[in-house]
Amino acid sequence: MTVNADSVWKECLSFIKDNIKPQAYKTWFEPIKPVKLSGEALTIQVPSKFFYEWLEEHYIKLLRVALVRQLGNEAKLIYDVKMENNYSSNRPQIVKIPSANRDPLKPQKVTVPLESNKRELRNPFVIPGLQKVKIESQLNPNYNFINFIEGDSNRLARSAGMAVANKPGGTSFNPLLIYGGVGLGKTHLAHAIGVDIKDKYPDKTVLYISSEKFTQQFIDSVKSNTRNDFIHFYQMIDVLIIDDVQFLSGKAGTQDVFFHIFNHLHQNGKQVILTSDKAPVDMQDIEQRLLSRFKWGLSAELQAPDYETRISILQNKLYRDGVEMPEEIVEYIAKNIKSNVRELEGVIISMIAQASFNRREFSLELAKQIVDKFVKNTKKEVSIDYIQKEVSKYFDMDVATLQSKTRKRHIVQARQLAMFFAKRLTKTSLASIGNQIGQRDHATVLHACKTVDNLTETDKQFRKYVDDLTKKLTF
Repeated sequence: MTVNADSVWKECLSFIKDNIKPQAYKTWFEPIKPVKLSGEALTIQVPSKFFYEWLEEHYIKLLRVALVRQLGNEAKLIYDVKMENNYSSNRPQIVKIPSANRDPLKPQKVTVPLESNKRELRNPFVIPGLQKVKIESQLNPNYNFINFIEGDSNRLARSAGMAVANKPGGTSFNPLLIYGGVGLGKTHLAHAIGVDIKDKYPDKTVLYISSEKFTQQFIDSVKSNTRNDFIHFYQMIDVLIIDDVQFLSGKAGTQDVFFHIFNHLHQNGKQVILTSDKAPVDMQDIEQRLLSRFKWGLSAELQAPDYETRISILQNKLYRDGVEMPEEIVEYIAKNIKSNVRELEGVIISMIAQASFNRREFSLELAKQIVDKFVKNTKKEVSIDYIQKEVSKYFDMDVATLQSKTRKRHIVQARQLAMFFAKRLTKTSLASIGNQIGQRDHATVLHACKTVDNLTETDKQFRKYVDDLTKKLTF
């Protein structure tokens, strides 16, 4: 018998029919038409986007089993979706969308030992009433390795992440610290490692949490006198992923409790994954004992993607959204949006929205309009180091002089201006600003900001300093 799309789909339907109720089969499978078989990829046509989403949510496991029986383990499913509102009037009414080919992540359960005094161990996410504590992994299955595009800018971090996912806690990459600028994929990669571990080791308890949420839970545990329960809960986790660990800066109590949790997990062969926008060496107001532990494993940097990687990212995004776009437009976007991946995807989403809602064709002109807005609206991230360099250059002195203990008036004013702009242009705490600008305390920073405000109103020359530096620092 000739193997083609019709014959493969007929066999799949025969299997599916035996495994679901007749009414469900009639509603969700009879309207499907086989379109094409290309190697191990079967393309089927479904009547609407809602239809495709329902199949992906409720029947993906059944579809996968049926396809694997016919086409082997490498079987792939692609949907031809009839779209009600297509992107432009001249385009066909069909878009191709690949199947995600994965089940939703299942809730995890951890057995909690019962204590003689019947105290319950409190889960910071859910207050349990039973011995089994349900822990949601907090992972997003859409952030996986399949749609994390590899390039020179992220190869080390991605490879290390895959090694950790294959053997959590069993590699020398423990902890794995992923660091880099805004929108380069730190959170995506952290989720991808967790999702891959859950796929390969369903019994392992994986937990993703932001450092802000971790801090808030710790504060709540102190208020309710359940600090020990908080620590014990986190010590039960097999793979702990903490996002934006730099926000622990200046929070001594949270750092202390994280130190004990980290030690316990590391000593017991559990995996710790951290993300940060700074390398360990650049982190301010983090205890040395914690920083030294961050350096135990591997610190992998994510850099801005090069041109080829940007092209691949855009093509992958379009493919997953079932959208076709002329090559010259994709190349134009990749050449002009260089800073991060989030902006690349933002331009594509804006293009699709404009074309769909305003009935406009995808064109180079439309791409230029959208890219111009993104480039103009993208402010350069200003760091405290950058502020100190610019202020020092403006007053013709070096950074060491600016940070020195001298009380000479022009140096004091320069230092106060650096503190003023650090408070205004960064999200750093007063204590951290003072610490970075000459080892001062937060009260000195507060005084500097008030002095600058007062002098700006009363001193014409000083107001010129502020105006000039504002232009320099905010472009």
